[in-house]
Amino acid sequence: MEVVTGATGCIGNVLVRELLRKDKEVRVLIRSTSDISSLEGLEIEKAVGDIHNTDSLIKAFRGADTVYHLAAMISIMPGDRALIRNVNLEGTRNVIDACLKCGVKRLVYTSSIHALKEPPMGTVIDESMPFEPNNNRGEYDRSKALASLEVVKAAQNGLDSVIVCPTGVLGPYDFRISAMTQTFIDFARSKMKMTINGAYDFVDVRDVAVGHILAAEKGKTGEKYILSGQRVTMDEMMSMLNEISGIQSPKYKVPIWLAKTAGIFTPVYYKLANKTPRFTSYSINTLRSNSYISSEKASRELGYKTRPVKESIEDTFKWFRENKIL
Repeated sequence: MEVVTGATGCIGNVLVRELLRKDKEVRVLIRSTSDISSLEGLEIEKAVGDIHNTDSLIKAFRGADTVYHLAAMISIMPGDRALIRNVNLEGTRNVIDACLKCGVKRLVYTSSIHALKEPPMGTVIDESMPFEPNNNRGEYDRSKALASLEVVKAAQNGLDSVIVCPTGVLGPYDFRISAMTQTFIDFARSKMKMTINGAYDFVDVRDVAVGHILAAEKGKTGEKYILSGQRVTMDEMMSMLNEISGIQSPKYKVPIWLAKTAGIFTPVYYKLANKTPRFTSYSINTLRSNSYISSEKASRELGYKTRPVKESIEDTFKWFRENKIL
């Protein structure tokens, strides 16, 4: 039995699909208020519970061979520090406790590339970089680093656990419409008028899902594995979107100094407008950060492979059309 927390999210629902494709029995942990439309039609067992309730976790994990812990609060907005830490850190502690009490054979924890210490620009980021709980990028990054260290400690104390660190995830099956997917939609609807210089490492959600399973099957206890894809500049991304959608790329580039200034104030707009945040200081800093990232360890030890970003975008637009999003 494979148990997945955070199964309604993009990586989560694709992981469930991949596990089912491998003829695995799958149980998902869902809250009573969860929107489970991303899991509709899938032959899975549903366990109602919450990562803040250890008793419900024990019920969900009973008889599990592997627990994939993906449930997390992702935020590029300032504030909400206590809530983010409560979900990402305390929730992970509860999952670890339940795994130990249920005798789970292996825990696979989904961390983040941003949980790692970022070296100077030009230095390749790999698994030699430590988790950095005191970085100044944002509370999400700090909470994921702290939670990752809890998983490392659990491995030292006898829980067979492994950590995966995805980079910027994109691709189909994003039912919740993440910031990246919304960017594609805005582009296709000619709503994107400006862009900035920058780059990031993007990876297909389907490759990340397979990477989770490979980590469960072949990963070494207590180790972390980066699941990266392809470094893409914003100019390259716009060119691919133009070629795939037929829509003209934005003509204007916002100077970095102006983008950073605007990023200070946009969170107020997003909160007042109740819109998904995309353009904040965090997102700008991400595009300007060191995005030279290696997944060589995962390739060597797990057999991890990735597809080109352009193929991922093409499949995303195909999924848009099939689901009448565009």
